[in-house]
Amino acid sequence: MIESLHVKDLAVVEDARIEFGPGLNIVTGETGAGKSVLMGAVELLRGGRADHSLVRAGAAQCLVEAVLRPGAAEPAVAAVLEEAGLPPCEDGRLLIRRVVPASDASGRCHVNDAPTTALTLRRIGSLLIDLHGPHDNQSLFDPAAQLAMVDAAAAAPPASSGERGTSGPRNDSSLAYSTLYARWRSLLARREELSGGDPEARAREIDLLAYQVDEIRAAALTEADGEALVREHADVANAARLWEIGQSLTQLLTGGDPSAFDLMASAQTVLGEAARILGDEAREWHDEARDIARRIQELSRSAESRIEAIDASPERLAALEERLALVRRLERKYGGSIAAVQAHLEKSSARLSDLAALDERRAECERKIAETEKRMAPAAAVLTRRRRKAADALAAAIGRELRDLGFRDAGFRVDLFPAPFSATGADAAEFVFAPNPGEPARPLREIASSGEIARVMLAVKAVLARHDRLPVLVFDEIDANIGGETGNAVGAKMRQIGDSGHQVLCITHLVQVAVHGCYHHVVRKDVENGRTVTTIRSVAGDDRVREIARMLGGADITSVALDHAREMLTRLG
Repeated sequence: MIESLHVKDLAVVEDARIEFGPGLNIVTGETGAGKSVLMGAVELLRGGRADHSLVRAGAAQCLVEAVLRPGAAEPAVAAVLEEAGLPPCEDGRLLIRRVVPASDASGRCHVNDAPTTALTLRRIGSLLIDLHGPHDNQSLFDPAAQLAMVDAAAAAPPASSGERGTSGPRNDSSLAYSTLYARWRSLLARREELSGGDPEARAREIDLLAYQVDEIRAAALTEADGEALVREHADVANAARLWEIGQSLTQLLTGGDPSAFDLMASAQTVLGEAARILGDEAREWHDEARDIARRIQELSRSAESRIEAIDASPERLAALEERLALVRRLERKYGGSIAAVQAHLEKSSARLSDLAALDERRAECERKIAETEKRMAPAAAVLTRRRRKAADALAAAIGRELRDLGFRDAGFRVDLFPAPFSATGADAAEFVFAPNPGEPARPLREIASSGEIARVMLAVKAVLARHDRLPVLVFDEIDANIGGETGNAVGAKMRQIGDSGHQVLCITHLVQVAVHGCYHHVVRKDVENGRTVTTIRSVAGDDRVREIARMLGGADITSVALDHAREMLTRLG
């Protein structure tokens, strides 16, 4: 339950604190007083969208914070807190705080005084608070929502059992179907992938890939087609000039007259004579001159051998130029380097293999789809049988609630019919309603009366609330367009839901509903110093009598209205 709510600088509320009690909490006030601000505050606590325009004019930010008791939902809330790395509840209390700035800056969310995200708030809020406004009744028209209500009833334990567990035959059957459905959807996606595209475009892609693969494979590129090929081409292309350089070098080193070798030989003779005079020092010069002469011979032989090894034939040059042109063309087409060309070959070969085996893979995928569908059908049938039993029980229970809400002879049933496989099975649901005797039953979505729809929603909530762990139900004027004895029935039903262990917050203009509250809170709008200020306060005793009297007769409260208010509170409250 929500123990306390603090709202500061939200719309017309400057600073309001309100304490709620267990059971049915009624919120009343004049039209436009700001009761909807409470709904906005609760929505923010549930992780709803933070609109900067909600901040009170002149304020830097608005604040909404609440202390809640998760009650039966505490284990589920504790799991979310642990997963999000948030502090656990202390003494069974959960503190939620939401700050929304007036600027475009990001807002702040805190749970148990630790920062968190709006997404985490939404996860926690979905476990604690169920909020319904006048437009939320439209969910009753949604077939998916109707089927979800049947499933909620199917998941509820029998009246004699305890809390709903997390395992057992019902959950096992749902898990079995869900596993098969996930596999089936994956196979459908694979089939779409294999079947996608234009067949003619696919044929053109195959032809192009085959050409590219053949072209690269025919080239038989190796590492030798890199720098080595470039060097050899340069050698052969410049062979004539290299031969001239070789001849000149040979003449200079060993073949000329005199050559460098001859000069060094003469130097050795002179240095030999010097050694006889100077001794060891000159002998070192003589030895060095001999080494230079030997190295001159080696240099001459190396240069001559290297140049003579060049195949300078026109045929070799033509072959090299042709090979180099091929390599350059492939590099330009497929990536700029031999490594890139080889990578393109591998990628294209793999893609070509996939396309070539497409028909075979598609047939295999179709076989797996059919096999999975055969297994899904009995798994879905288990869910259908469970739903049919639950639908009958749900319809009977809702019918009883509707009778309490003024539909004495109304008919209500839940129809199930086959539907294509979906995440929830192979069923669709339709709520069918006959509000008045003698009228044909029609799908609920064809019922035009908002008052009738509101009561049906309340009847559904009354049934599901018996097994629902959500501790807080919030109703915002779902009693619109009803009155009299029907309003009394709606109020009594909300009181019944509150007495069943739920906290119910009801914003209402209907006095027949208001008198059923266990607690009563009044929203009032005043003008102070030229500004509109909304206040919220709890009323009891004579103050509550005066509020009920105001709802009965307006601002001019008479003794008759006060007596009537006391009588209603005594009789119905």
